[in-house]
Amino acid sequence: MSITKRGIILGATAVGVTAVAVTGAGLHSSQGQAFFQESPKQLIDEVWQLIDRNYVDGTFNQTDWRAVRQEYLGREYSDREAAYTAIREMLKKLDDPYTRFMNPQEFRNMQIDTSGELTGVGIQLSQDEETKKLIVVSPIEGTPAFEAGILAQDEIIKIDGKSTEGMDSNTAVGLIRGPIDSEVTLTIRRGDRELDFRLKRARIEIHPVKFSTKDSPNGKVGYIRLNQFSANAADEMKDAIQNLETQDVSGYVLDLRVNPGGLLYAAIDIARMWIQEGVIVSTVDRDGVSEQESANGSALTNKPLVVLVDGGSASASEILSGALQDDKRAVLIGSKTFGKGLVQSVRPLGDGSGLAVTVAKYLTPSGRDINHAGIQPDIILDLNEQQREELFGASNKIGTADDLQYNRAMEVLGQKIAEQRSGQQAGAAKP
Repeated sequence: MSITKRGIILGATAVGVTAVAVTGAGLHSSQGQAFFQESPKQLIDEVWQLIDRNYVDGTFNQTDWRAVRQEYLGREYSDREAAYTAIREMLKKLDDPYTRFMNPQEFRNMQIDTSGELTGVGIQLSQDEETKKLIVVSPIEGTPAFEAGILAQDEIIKIDGKSTEGMDSNTAVGLIRGPIDSEVTLTIRRGDRELDFRLKRARIEIHPVKFSTKDSPNGKVGYIRLNQFSANAADEMKDAIQNLETQDVSGYVLDLRVNPGGLLYAAIDIARMWIQEGVIVSTVDRDGVSEQESANGSALTNKPLVVLVDGGSASASEILSGALQDDKRAVLIGSKTFGKGLVQSVRPLGDGSGLAVTVAKYLTPSGRDINHAGIQPDIILDLNEQQREELFGASNKIGTADDLQYNRAMEVLGQKIAEQRSGQQAGAAKP
């Protein structure tokens, strides 16, 4: 199976608030309605066929997939919602929160998100595979959720007073989203506390890259914060590096904390800006076919680099940080990453709905499968709950003197800059 990079999602979310690419083109709505009215079973079979041909595990997670087809095509369906319910039931048998069905509205929301704009409160959700709890992977900077102080790893236990127990992530997102300027109350469990957050929904234009220069004993250094791998992330990263290079910075801190991922091609393009040569990532499908993506000699800088990661750094963030670590390009500092090493492809369906299918797993350059395991930083510096609240909460102390992980990154970067300069001087001194 050949994987088209621009149709691949690497977000940790089980629902679409992260930007994605959509492969192919669905039917117009009028055609889709006719398609559905003629044969709702055909839509169910279309989903079954896509899973049968593409799902990453040829055993379908020990499920008799042919028996599943017979079961669901043997039923009668009275209306659209009945068929949608059947599809979701069918997919639950795979026990894979990342393989999911989206009704036409949910699918349109996902397509809107591709543009880098969100409508909602600005949180990235994941459903824990074992407990089925709804977990915040990260709030998106500058959004209502971020400004209110919602944090990565918070558990959403109620939405407008309705318990989320037994609720799937698609249903949760449907309840959280709504008209701009309307309000929603999220009840969060954080440790042993329950907290209510009343949030006003908004349309948010996402700029995934923020950058600045920072003073250090070794001169100016570049600080780049990447908060998601959206469609415009690579262009903004290129602009940031080129701008900082004109300012003659001595090295870089790249901050990937609470970055839940996004697009595969964005991760690859950005890795190539930092890595001159070497493998970036391999994707392996169910037949064991491996496709490698490598650097192409187009790095924009070879200056020392330190990368900040934490438990909210997921998927595409793990591809980038894993490549930088394995290729000895950067030092990683912070906490163990999220551990999501599965790849989804998004497919439009005949009636305007859509399907995300887990089609492959990815490996770092050294062959590490980080799914569930995550990536261990070279220098581990964990934060306690209070420190995380102060750093990522409404006060937003990211990249300041009150940011312990950032301070450690600046120390290590200073050492790397000094080592590089010493090596250059020694080389210049040779006859």
